[in-house]
Amino acid sequence: MEEVCNEIRRLRQSRGYTLKDLSERTELSVSFLSQVERGTSSLAITSLKKIADAFGVPIRQFFLAENNFNYMLKQEEQKPFRLEGSSVLYTRLNGEFDGRRLEPMMVTLAPKMKQNPDSHQGEEFYYVLKGTVLIKVGDREYVVREGDTIHFPSTVPHCWENLLDEEAVLLSIVTPAVF
Repeated sequence: MEEVCNEIRRLRQSRGYTLKDLSERTELSVSFLSQVERGTSSLAITSLKKIADAFGVPIRQFFLAENNFNYMLKQEEQKPFRLEGSSVLYTRLNGEFDGRRLEPMMVTLAPKMKQNPDSHQGEEFYYVLKGTVLIKVGDREYVVREGDTIHFPSTVPHCWENLLDEEAVLLSIVTPAVF
């Protein structure tokens, strides 16, 4: 989290923004932004997205060390994480380089977990490695089992549900790159 806080402060200062300027651009309070920069407040992905949009950078900008470009990610370097308020476990699988458009991840769904419908720009591809997942795309429902794949435009409202009492694990490749 420290690198995220430092990058927010660095970007804000490099653009000559005050905390008030950033607050106006993000609709987040000055006190909250100050706490984030000092590392005394947690940051939801939705707030980080607002900050990234205000700076005109992708969210992954906050997780990259300067000149840290690497095409390979060893297994021991793959760090699982959860977004605030989510029971989905994500593991990033991508290399780091400028212009990256794909977001490959391992996605682990808790037993009986449901996702709310969403739509956005891009595409989504899933390969079920373990379990059975119900994926709704528009008005259609697909039961996607181990070894099955599904690929669809993200602009169509979509959601998923783990149908079993055990974790489901999916290889996910989405565009655009989010992290």
